[in-house]
Amino acid sequence: MTSTTVWGPPPAAPSRAPGAGRPRQPFPRRLWRGRPEDPRWARPALLGLLAATLLLYLYDLSASGYANSFYSAAVQAGSTSWKAFFFGSLDAGNAITVDKPPASLWPMELSVRIFGLRSWAILAPEVLMGVATVAVVYAAVRRRFSPVAGLIAGAVLALTPVAALMFRFNNPDAMLALLMSMACYLVVRAVEDGRTKWLVWAGVAIGFAFLAKTLQAFLILPPLAVVYAVCAPVPLRKRFGQLAAATLALVVSGGWWVAVVELWPASSRPYIGGSQNNSFLELTFGYNGLGRLNGEETGSVGGGRGGGGTGMWGETGWDRMFNSEVGGQISWLLPSALILLAAGLVATRRLRRTSVTRASFLVWGGSLLTTMVVFSYMAGIFHQYYTVALAPYLAAVVGMGAGLLWERRRAPWASIALAASVVAAAAWGYVLLNRTPDYLPWLKWPVLVGGLTAALGLVFAGRLTRRPALGAAAAGLVAALAGPTAYTLSTLQEGHTGSIVTAGPAGASVMGGRGGGPGGGGGMRGGFDGGTPGQQGRQNQQGQQGQQGGQSPQGNGFPGAGGFGGGMPGQNGQRNGGQGRQNGNGFGFPGGGRVGEGGMGGGAGGVGGLLNGASVSSEAKRLLERDAGKYTWAAASVGSQNAAGYQLATGEPVMAIGGFNGTDPSPTLARFKKYVEEGKIHYFIAGGGMGGGDSGTASAISSWVQSTFKKVTVGSATFYDLTRRA
Repeated sequence: MTSTTVWGPPPAAPSRAPGAGRPRQPFPRRLWRGRPEDPRWARPALLGLLAATLLLYLYDLSASGYANSFYSAAVQAGSTSWKAFFFGSLDAGNAITVDKPPASLWPMELSVRIFGLRSWAILAPEVLMGVATVAVVYAAVRRRFSPVAGLIAGAVLALTPVAALMFRFNNPDAMLALLMSMACYLVVRAVEDGRTKWLVWAGVAIGFAFLAKTLQAFLILPPLAVVYAVCAPVPLRKRFGQLAAATLALVVSGGWWVAVVELWPASSRPYIGGSQNNSFLELTFGYNGLGRLNGEETGSVGGGRGGGGTGMWGETGWDRMFNSEVGGQISWLLPSALILLAAGLVATRRLRRTSVTRASFLVWGGSLLTTMVVFSYMAGIFHQYYTVALAPYLAAVVGMGAGLLWERRRAPWASIALAASVVAAAAWGYVLLNRTPDYLPWLKWPVLVGGLTAALGLVFAGRLTRRPALGAAAAGLVAALAGPTAYTLSTLQEGHTGSIVTAGPAGASVMGGRGGGPGGGGGMRGGFDGGTPGQQGRQNQQGQQGQQGGQSPQGNGFPGAGGFGGGMPGQNGQRNGGQGRQNGNGFGFPGGGRVGEGGMGGGAGGVGGLLNGASVSSEAKRLLERDAGKYTWAAASVGSQNAAGYQLATGEPVMAIGGFNGTDPSPTLARFKKYVEEGKIHYFIAGGGMGGGDSGTASAISSWVQSTFKKVTVGSATFYDLTRRA
């Protein structure tokens, strides 16, 4: 790669296409060889990286089962009903939707239509999106830098623990990360030549990302728009016209579905889950929008900020991405990325306005900083896995910065900056590994010593011959990636289920403190993972009792909730079919258990099945399957996760009363009575999760059913036959 390619303006477009006048090479040869100007090893190395990522992410994929039962139930519904497919309904009877738009469900639903309902059919599309994201990040970095820089960026992304988690999970974040990466790539392409089509396609990508996870897709709009408005190589008036066209493309690609849903008669479509007024716009700007920022989320399980920036979802502040709750998920190379971003902007400060090299740093670095700041200070619902959105931006910045500083290593400031980034990665890797002292306790020392030694060599890289300099660079890269690679391998070695999952070994994500060493904080498992129903999740031998709520040697109750096992206030969290996944603080967030056993069965005040689907016995399964074809819904239950467990077990539609948290006012008591009179629902499942306080609707329905219909007990589970009055 010449210095002109990296530091100067984009190469002029050739008068003829490359290879014009020569016979066109067969596609397999072109696929293997890649660009004519690339080294012969570049394309095989890329294909090797993508193949390794694919195999890594496919490893033991079915261990996660249905992963998040909430979305898996919607996938099952959409694979049998096109109406459920379009609206994102939780059940094929179309009672209520999930609390997100449906785009992220569509690939999984098509896969299940083809291959049938099974774990790998649900999760394999997520893996493919992960591999595609690695390819996009490589292409973006390689285009303006070197193939080596692109490979570094791709490897950093693939080996980021939270990326390895979420590209094997069925939440909407995999599609969001892919589309956001594509948008950044397309904006940089637009800056190269000022062509409108690239900017319009970027708008389309962000619009579809909105249909995956609503307003989170718009977090990077400010840096992308500003960079293009300032750096594009076309007149100012045309730049603003192009941005207007891209905005229109965004509105059309993201708004067509919203318009259909809002204009569709509410009486003939499912209720919009997560909203209080059956409105997708309310869901977008409330529960899934501004409420995430200020904590005012009507119908939520909790949120808001406590004293000192502390709330149910952890501490807010500038260091949130580094603390004990989040650090092990994403922050391994974050200090290095910030150093490399600053160095890249300093190195390109004197280039002309239209420099694509500088614009690349501004696009990817701006997206990284904007998203990081929002995540750091949002007071509402925040889960550690959200940080997968940062992974592509971070990886691109690391690849670009490393490539740029390596090319300029003969300048003392560049070699020192490169060495500083390696020192930051090694030192911070040591800190993060030290937070889990029982997991590979020996690794932190090679990371620290190896990184410092490599950094010393990089300081003098400009004076060394090529081979020793490359050796120092390779050693620095190994030291920087050793920690996240270890956490990634730990993530791949176990399944993950429930609504809130975390990457890494036990103790890698612990709520309750800034920084925090082993067992520090105040007690709550950062992931609230919820073990597989009926099983005891992973536990750390350093487990302790938490400091608040009902306590037991087995696990903690959540303050004021009597232990998320769904028992009566004051009971401990152990009364559940599954203990949940515990860590150094001994907090297990029960993911389910059988109905009526203190788990999914609910009880006073608990959230029981809020975070994972119910464990369904074979007897209960046979009961619900009997004559199910005569009814629109085989059963109804409070809370989406409880309903999801039964729906996935039987393959029959199960109505989720109150939506995810049990707090949505759907259906009303009058509407539910009408369904029963019309013979559309066979059973009511007792218990169920109620999150942030009952809206009143679910409670009224439960009371009416229990006082009106015949109780049917199957093992430890309790049902009410809605065709037989008491």
